[in-house]
Amino acid sequence: MKLFEKITIIGVGLLGASLAKACKERGLVGEIAGYGRNRENLEKARQLKIIDHCPADLAEAVKDADLIVLCTPVSTLVPLLQNMASAVRPGTLITDVGSVKGPVVKGIDQLMPEGVFFVGSHPIAGGENSGLEASTANLYQDAKCIVTPTTATDKTALEKISALWKAVGMKVISLSTDEHDFIFGAVSHLPHIVAYALMNTLGALKTPDGCEVTAYSGAGLRDITRIASSDPVMWRDICLSNRDHLLNLIDEFQQKLEEIRHTIEKGDGEELKKEFMDANKYRLSVI
Repeated sequence: MKLFEKITIIGVGLLGASLAKACKERGLVGEIAGYGRNRENLEKARQLKIIDHCPADLAEAVKDADLIVLCTPVSTLVPLLQNMASAVRPGTLITDVGSVKGPVVKGIDQLMPEGVFFVGSHPIAGGENSGLEASTANLYQDAKCIVTPTTATDKTALEKISALWKAVGMKVISLSTDEHDFIFGAVSHLPHIVAYALMNTLGALKTPDGCEVTAYSGAGLRDITRIASSDPVMWRDICLSNRDHLLNLIDEFQQKLEEIRHTIEKGDGEELKKEFMDANKYRLSVI
């Protein structure tokens, strides 16, 4: 069932290209335009028929779109809106895929032209591999998508954006922007910080003979630090955009590490076992 005549995807990487593939496979759109900084990447996407057009000019790319999906780093979203606002026609819907919502939604809402409607979205999909080559039509299947409407959000726009995510196989959940940023600061942003910090700690360690300790690592370390392979630029922007929540969460994590350190220091095996049993329980609830 066709939902939109034309959509423009800005940022044809893993999320943008996967959305384009899913829309084409399911017949959800008439045509798809792509826009981004990397012309070679856009031309490749066009040759592979992931997108139909790739205008070199931002205004040209968005001028007659029914839907614009912003799939670029969170720090670029508000500037993008500033640059394209005058070219977007009334009636157009705009959404994004950013994993920080508070500053993005607030900034974009303040810039929206009359008759153009924005709904913040965060599809919980992706992986350690990024870019066009990693895209797949089933990336969004059976995953969650968070939408973050505000009191200013147009109800019809919210329904249409939610329908798009449902049509590509997602379960749509509505949260406030602050609730979203706290939750994903905890379950996504903090774990990335921990993985980066752990790899940097271990990567700098050497034996007295100068041997790197990571040379002896096994599957366990690879498993718990997989997300340290994620795009550094993207995660830099996410951490800075969700700074307040993330700083508080880092403090809480450091406090828990101190508690465990103290338990080891005093040799309290029973308390240490309880800590690990609690962790087992919480892990089971996740999986």
